[in-house]
Amino acid sequence: MPDTPAAASPSTPEPDVRTLDPRSLRGLAHPLRMRLLVALRHHGPATASQLADRLGESSGATSYHLRQLASHGFVTDDPERGKGRERWWKAVDKGVMLDNALHHDPNPEVRGAVNTFIHEVASMHGQELSTWLGTMHDWPDTWTTKADFSDFTLRLTPELLAELDGRVHDLIASYTDRATPESDESVAQVRIHLHAFPQKKLNTPDA
Repeated sequence: MPDTPAAASPSTPEPDVRTLDPRSLRGLAHPLRMRLLVALRHHGPATASQLADRLGESSGATSYHLRQLASHGFVTDDPERGKGRERWWKAVDKGVMLDNALHHDPNPEVRGAVNTFIHEVASMHGQELSTWLGTMHDWPDTWTTKADFSDFTLRLTPELLAELDGRVHDLIASYTDRATPESDESVAQVRIHLHAFPQKKLNTPDA
């Protein structure tokens, strides 16, 4: 969940992860704003121009949406880097999560924002995976042979799914304390996507 907007919330909030409310959700649920926030989390502080180059957008668009993110407390100035009129931005939190109540909010604008948020998360995950597939041969075999594309099908109750999800989150969190220095050339930033959802079983036609 840290490093990227997340579409589900565990039973226990994670450190430095912000729980979205209706107002902050509407402030974040925009494709460019979400990509800007993820870029700042993944790559560190940057200017609007640098982010525009990275995301293929105009600096006017990135400047506007960065200010909108700032007004909702998602990003803030990085005064240690700014020089003169050059404004650097950094992410405030490590990640965000949805309050489960947002899925049932009576305001249709909030439910629409939930829909936009979740679909953009899925879109970004797909883009990241496509980027890896297109560049994987640029990496040493020690990395290409360790990447994982597994999927599983289980029969679970909602309660068991929540238990499984929580245990996976706890396992991933246990590796944050095992971080190695950035100066170690054998270390790379690794993205882990977790998707878990029910699936209807198709009826088998009569022979």
